[in-house]
Amino acid sequence: MKQERCATGGILLIGVGNEYRSDDRVGLVVARKLREMRLPNTKVIEESGEGTALMERWRDAEAVILFDAAACGGVPGKIHRFDAYAGTIPATSLYHSTHAFSVVEAVELARVMNELPPRFIIYAVEGKSFAAGSNVSEQVEAAVGEVVKRALADYRDLTCRRE
Repeated sequence: MKQERCATGGILLIGVGNEYRSDDRVGLVVARKLREMRLPNTKVIEESGEGTALMERWRDAEAVILFDAAACGGVPGKIHRFDAYAGTIPATSLYHSTHAFSVVEAVELARVMNELPPRFIIYAVEGKSFAAGSNVSEQVEAAVGEVVKRALADYRDLTCRRE
């Protein structure tokens, strides 16, 4: 059940990805841009996307916004937003070939175990290439600013700050 409350104790922002798999690094890129903003009561971390490590990191969080790459076969650069309390996350929605126990599996296991943080939002950007490389594609790079903008709107909602 979704709890409608303000995250007064802080928000955890998680960038998920692999630095050396092209568009798979988009979650890390978004997290780094948000870290530069030094948002109050906010912790920004980077993770590879291994599910059990993620579950440990978000264990005591009041609110989480997670950023990752998507591999749904859609248009590169398309932004997906999932509210973990609105329903299950489609298993094929996030890119997870480098994750042993994926983000989606971690969210769903945490839901079953009643260990999902009270507020949990996922942003995923549809990737074009997950080949070896350290740069995101042009389409994914173009989506990063919009993800940051949308995440900031969610951040304001989660902290009950209306600007």
